[in-house]
Amino acid sequence: MQHKVPVGLDRKEADVYRHLDPERLPKHIAIIMDGNGRWAKRRHMPRVAGHRAGVTAVRSTVETAARVGVHALTLYAFSEENWKKRPKSEVDFLMRLLSRYLKAEVPTLNKNNIRLEYIGRQHELPEDVQERMAWARESTSHNTGTVLTLALNYSARSELVDAFRSMVNAASQNGGLQHLRIDEDTVANHLYTRHLPDPDLVVRTSGEMRLSNFLLWQLAYAEIYVTPTLWPDFRGLHLLEAIAEYQKRERRYGGLNHGDAHAHSEAVKGLK
Repeated sequence: MQHKVPVGLDRKEADVYRHLDPERLPKHIAIIMDGNGRWAKRRHMPRVAGHRAGVTAVRSTVETAARVGVHALTLYAFSEENWKKRPKSEVDFLMRLLSRYLKAEVPTLNKNNIRLEYIGRQHELPEDVQERMAWARESTSHNTGTVLTLALNYSARSELVDAFRSMVNAASQNGGLQHLRIDEDTVANHLYTRHLPDPDLVVRTSGEMRLSNFLLWQLAYAEIYVTPTLWPDFRGLHLLEAIAEYQKRERRYGGLNHGDAHAHSEAVKGLK
């Protein structure tokens, strides 16, 4: 029996969605948005034009994720390395673009029942940007659908450093460092993403084959999907295609699939 297509999908998106299993959607999708500069260069335009065009890709991708019922979507919007290594003029433009995006998109987020969150060292961003971020988060805080998380001034290594500092600080306020407990659950509970499940699927645009210091702890068992599409050209259709590829894979988490497990069991019996 064919399942119902969510309202709002265009014809091409609906065609892909009909082949998906809505019961097996990834609960959390993380996206490394890459290729803005190359997109602009190919068109003989300044880099900032690529960043501006990337906003349309964000809107389409976020709306499609919400329409099909993805629980969480995390976008790598601005890395800590971007902050340190990009020209000041480009960084200033990105900060202005972020502020404008948040102001313009809050009505759309509310219309689609999307709640906005952030990860990264937000306190290092310009004060006026922090204020706009806080306003946008509060304006969407009542929504109960997809959780959209923007990674801003984010570094996975810095996140781990901050997590360990938080663990030590918590122990020092609870009887001293002799009470410090370190295990995987404790680390996870001190990460920026403690309110989210680990991503099931990570998408990287522009064809690059690296994680670029993004969610290194959380992506330990995520399926990786790389597309040559540059981020400004990415749309909700591409997201659904990534989900379709995800659903073709068997996630084993270090174990065996059913067929391999049966074969192993029979082989062991034969040795007895």
